[in-house]
Amino acid sequence: MRRLKSASRYIWDRIARYALKFGVVGGFGYVIDLSISNALWAYGLSTGNSSWVFSPVGGKMISTSVAILFNWVGNRYWVFRAHRRRDVLKELLEFVAVSVGGMFIALAVLWFTHHVLGYHSLLANNIAGNVVGLGLGTIFRFLLYRYWVYGNHRFEQIEGAQDESELAELALFVEPTATGSVPARFRKDSR
Repeated sequence: MRRLKSASRYIWDRIARYALKFGVVGGFGYVIDLSISNALWAYGLSTGNSSWVFSPVGGKMISTSVAILFNWVGNRYWVFRAHRRRDVLKELLEFVAVSVGGMFIALAVLWFTHHVLGYHSLLANNIAGNVVGLGLGTIFRFLLYRYWVYGNHRFEQIEGAQDESELAELALFVEPTATGSVPARFRKDSR
């Protein structure tokens, strides 16, 4: 029973808590993305404007770019706050690179359904870009944010982990050494 509690605590501390917070930030980003993309698509369909801004792919690129900036702020200052780095620009560039990768997944699904399968309605655009594509892109982004952009290997670059609660939170993500202890730099007695 103790082992089960330990395993569930490990899963909560390492993945589930972050996934839940990530989902909240992503939910707000989704509303931003969905609102902007639908406004652009609806305007393009209703006016017959064929500018790239109002096309399915162009509108999705614009809406996703706005959502990426919102999500970076939410992830940096709430979800992965204990892992944010001193080099803000490098962190932002890596975050944007991963986000763009996720965006391309959604765009590929949208492009495929629009140009290959021939579905041209607003509903088809939403299912392809905002359900299937976004779902696949979200899995991709979460894994790369958690294990690359804000990964354990970045501890030496953490911005302002000065109080014991932040150090304790960081220690949860450090693999114990062969002897089962946490490395000295993450123990409060080593400060």
